[in-house]
Amino acid sequence: MLKTIGLLAGTAAIGLYPASAMAQSITIEQAATLLTKLNQLELEVADLKSQLGNVQQSQQDSTSAIAATEAKIAATEEKLEQQKPVKIGWKGTPEIKGEDGWSFKPRGRMLYDFGTINAPDSIVDPGLGFANEARRVRLGVSGSMPGGFGYKLEADFAGNSVDLTDAFLTYENRRLTVTAGQHNNFQSLEELSSSNDTSFIERAAFTDAFGFERKVGISAQYGVSDLLFQAGVFTGNIGDLNNDENNSVGFDVRAVAMPKFGDVQTHFGASYHYSNLGDAVSSARYRQRPAVHFTDTRFIDTGNIGDDESESSYGLEAALISGRFHAAAETHWLKLGRAGNLADPTFFGGSVEAGFFLTDDTRGYKEGVFKGVKVSNPIGKGGMGALQVNVRYDRLDLTDAGFVGGTQDAYQASLIWTPIDYVRFLLSYSKLDYSNAAILAAGSGDYNVDAFAGRFQISF
Repeated sequence: MLKTIGLLAGTAAIGLYPASAMAQSITIEQAATLLTKLNQLELEVADLKSQLGNVQQSQQDSTSAIAATEAKIAATEEKLEQQKPVKIGWKGTPEIKGEDGWSFKPRGRMLYDFGTINAPDSIVDPGLGFANEARRVRLGVSGSMPGGFGYKLEADFAGNSVDLTDAFLTYENRRLTVTAGQHNNFQSLEELSSSNDTSFIERAAFTDAFGFERKVGISAQYGVSDLLFQAGVFTGNIGDLNNDENNSVGFDVRAVAMPKFGDVQTHFGASYHYSNLGDAVSSARYRQRPAVHFTDTRFIDTGNIGDDESESSYGLEAALISGRFHAAAETHWLKLGRAGNLADPTFFGGSVEAGFFLTDDTRGYKEGVFKGVKVSNPIGKGGMGALQVNVRYDRLDLTDAGFVGGTQDAYQASLIWTPIDYVRFLLSYSKLDYSNAAILAAGSGDYNVDAFAGRFQISF
């Protein structure tokens, strides 16, 4: 570059030199020499111009090549993204997502219980004392499909048998969800909340005594703002459908309002259920275990009630979550319709509970049901996990219209430690007061029973 500037400057100087001065001082030989040098300078200038043109052309070619390469890279990346087979996430187990809305996730839970039941010494029953069991051992899959469809299939292997729990297909379109197959039929807040997330080892007594269970049917759920509406038509549980006499049919409806006031989540719900029993049940029977499942002893029991035609029931729900604190209450009435002029008994169940986290955690809630806690400071990351204490009063009354199944009043407390997401340890104590119990103690149906229980669980 310096050479180029020097040549151009020399050329300019020669051009500006006065002709008269040159004529006076330059000889013929000198003029010839000067001319030769000028010719050389012209040649060098021409060569430099040629080199400059080549450089400019090379730069243009390089720019075009770079642009073309960048375009090829972008096209290749887009093609690779389109052809990428799966995306794998993690929610306790791998969740695989493919093209066009396909997804697949293994799921399951293992709940192991142990404990003891202490009753008056005069009661001799093999179901008393220490016991343990695999309460639930479930494995299954769930996922989504193109067009808004989804699926879930899950079976329970506890008790050395295989029972289908969930087996259904869903379709979602914005606020509407339609479900067909075996699934929950909107019985109550606690029944619809997963057993992985309940505050006590067993749900409130009425949920089991009144026969709440999954059934085969078709239902729809519609949510708008803070309101949720659910309705469905159902027959029996899939395990009963092999029975040729199972021709029961019924319907269930539930409505929930779940407004949020600042950080306080509230819940208000009501449900109604009707079932024409058909030939499925020749004789209804309502009874309940003493706040645990690892015994077959039932201290309250209506015995068989014949001539049954229908069941109708309705329930009320209320709950709130405010930071570490939560509270919930439910009531449920079940009326058995019997043939002719026979008495139609109405039985009652209800519970009220409250809980508080000793750690900086809160109970989960979504779409009208309780969810599990998301541990804020888990073990392994400098924390101690989530620690929660709960108390509950639970009442079940199976006495009405001449049928004396007894009443059970349970006063309960529980301690729950969740060290990490998906793992829980529970301890519970229940003091049960019985009146008119089906099992007599020293000739009386009025006495107390203590139940201690523990659980460890993993869910994914």
